[in-house]
Amino acid sequence: MPAESPLKLVLCWHMHQPEYRDLRSGEFQLPCSYLHGTKDYVDMAAHLEAEPRARAVVNFAPVLLDQIEDYVGQIEGFLNNSGAIRDPLLTALAEPTLPASVEERIALMKNCLRAHEQRLIARFPPYQRLATIARWLADHPDAMIYAANQLLIDLVVWHHLAWMGETVRKTDMRIARLEEQERGYTLHDRRELLQVILELLRGTIGRYRSLAESGRIELAMSPYAHPIVPLMLDLQSAHDSMPDAPLPLAAEYPGGEQRARWHIKQGIDTFRRHFGFAPVGCWPSEGSVSKPTLKLLTEFGFKWAASGETVLHNSLTRSNLIPGDDHGEDRHRHCRHRAYRVEDTGLDCFFRDDGLSDLIGFTYSDWHADDAVANLIHHIDNIAEVCTDRSNTVVSIILDGENAWEHYPENGQYFLSALYRELSAHPGVELTTYSEFLAQRQESAPLPELVAGSWVYGTFSTWVGDADKNRGWDMLIDAKRRFDTVVASGRLDDEHVARTEHQLAICEGSDWFWWFGDYNPAETVSDFERLFRLHLANLYQLLGEEPPAYLSQVFTHGSGAPALGGVMRPGQESG
Repeated sequence: MPAESPLKLVLCWHMHQPEYRDLRSGEFQLPCSYLHGTKDYVDMAAHLEAEPRARAVVNFAPVLLDQIEDYVGQIEGFLNNSGAIRDPLLTALAEPTLPASVEERIALMKNCLRAHEQRLIARFPPYQRLATIARWLADHPDAMIYAANQLLIDLVVWHHLAWMGETVRKTDMRIARLEEQERGYTLHDRRELLQVILELLRGTIGRYRSLAESGRIELAMSPYAHPIVPLMLDLQSAHDSMPDAPLPLAAEYPGGEQRARWHIKQGIDTFRRHFGFAPVGCWPSEGSVSKPTLKLLTEFGFKWAASGETVLHNSLTRSNLIPGDDHGEDRHRHCRHRAYRVEDTGLDCFFRDDGLSDLIGFTYSDWHADDAVANLIHHIDNIAEVCTDRSNTVVSIILDGENAWEHYPENGQYFLSALYRELSAHPGVELTTYSEFLAQRQESAPLPELVAGSWVYGTFSTWVGDADKNRGWDMLIDAKRRFDTVVASGRLDDEHVARTEHQLAICEGSDWFWWFGDYNPAETVSDFERLFRLHLANLYQLLGEEPPAYLSQVFTHGSGAPALGGVMRPGQESG
């Protein structure tokens, strides 16, 4: 393909929330999945629908799909008078009665303040006024006796209005009316808002399926509960990129390969149930890869996977193929803007352009949308000048599909609209998907070695190597050994074994370990640390075993510092 041909560009959005349900009671502990559902998943689908020439890859964590489905069932049951809502925040919106105790009412107010201060609270003067009163009351609980129910009702309504997709805000007359009303919301108003939430969540998965069926997007998946598969397969693989890092007490995660297979198979089954087909692409959880991980994905029928730029750099260095030392065509063969076939894996691997991706994730939120998109296109044009072998060139922009936008004005409405419009119209750019690229390209560059790592720094330091993270692994490994012993005893029937396997999978998710450590916001660390201990305790309970005493004790504390490297995680503002 000549140099005048358009440069191929893939936008890959990763949609991911961990399991927020207490699987024993069914109650949601945090509302992040449905709040992001009514805001970010809805808006992203709408932007893709609005630009017929746009193409993208959308990757889902299957455990998120299950939670969206659960919320739809809850709300439908409630509105049909046949069931209850199992999310405390959503219950406060739907039920006539509100919490009675001072402690519960203060907790509800605090939950309604978990939103981006500038973009989601200060943007709406009625919400900001309520937030000011609520913060004062939280600091003066004795004054709660004077707080009327209407204050709580209006605060709950405004929290949900703020977490509404911008495309919904501009098109749904019910939302417009509720915003114009500003205060004094009735039970009828609250039920009307609940109906909107139901319609949005009920349509989300179908909208992405329709986009995929029409060839507008490629749908991909991560392993079921978002575990770090390379560490499950080989805990020592952490030393690949950080050889001196202290590791958990155990030398390995017991039965890790079997568990990795469970997550991949369950992920495929869940994905197929929701979308009607099996995916061929995988964003391994956190872009975490190793040779054994890629081999396993190949075995399950995947054709491509993706990871971070630093993983490629480390791997090229180990393979003695450092890009800076190459010249001419050889230099292009070893750049990040192409597909690689990792030796002995049978899988093509793409690598994130960290610079471009992080501009969207962390820089452009304070820019005018047109300037931001023009700047991004300028960088892409510069890449096009260097990469003349267009048949084998693809630029990968990969980031979370939900977390960046609450830092943008109006949920990224202007930026995303301009992004799709300008990239689709640019004669030098061709938006595509990974499967389309693989069907057209001539060859993948060989990569003899693959250094195990993730999209964050090219290491696993976000999930292991810190004292608190290692302690989390020790607790998980203790529970896994107990699981193995009980299952091997034969005292559980098949149905009970399946329930415990599912519960174990939730404990193996990546998010718990992400947040452990004293560099993360204290409140969020507390939420995720408590959830991790709850999930572990539930596993012991399902096994018929007494949970260890240490599960009653907090074992990590956040310092209130910014999240690691400025990286936004699921629920950072809402959960």
